Amino acid sequence: MDLVTATFWFSSIIIGPLWIMMWFMPRHDLTKKIVGDLRICVMPLIVSYTVLLIPNVSDVLLSLGTQMPTPDIVLELFSKDELIILAWLHFLVMDTFAGRYIWMRMLAAGKPIQVSMPVLLLCMMMGPVGLMVGILSTLDVEDDISKPSGSVE
Repeated sequence: MDLVTATFWFSSIIIGPLWIMMWFMPRHDLTKKIVGDLRICVMPLIVSYTVLLIPNVSDVLLSLGTQMPTPDIVLELFSKDELIILAWLHFLVMDTFAGRYIWMRMLAAGKPIQVSMPVLLLCMMMGPVGLMVGILSTLDVEDDISKPSGSVE
């Protein structure tokens, strides 16, 4: 199995249990232990992404770091199979991270599973929209990362 295929399957399979725990067992101690720990929840995905990024980092940096990205530049960048899978891994990492954030806010807000599960499903399938719905449905929650605690300078 080549690197691209291995990173794709590893990342695509590892997120399943995370999402299932957030959807169906949001308050369970096992969910809090696994999903609540960034080292377990997100780091394996980031490592998988990085493993595929390293051999392609020059393509990414040269395409996106040397000039203003345009639709043509992005399409050319993603004309390579490795970079399409890299983008997929990027989606998995960021959607899982956003889903974890919304799961934590749902817990803090005391939202029932009938509310949290559909929002988290939306977060998995359409990350930015799910993130927005999750934030809007937990506006009453004040967490320590949504509001800066000191001056930003």
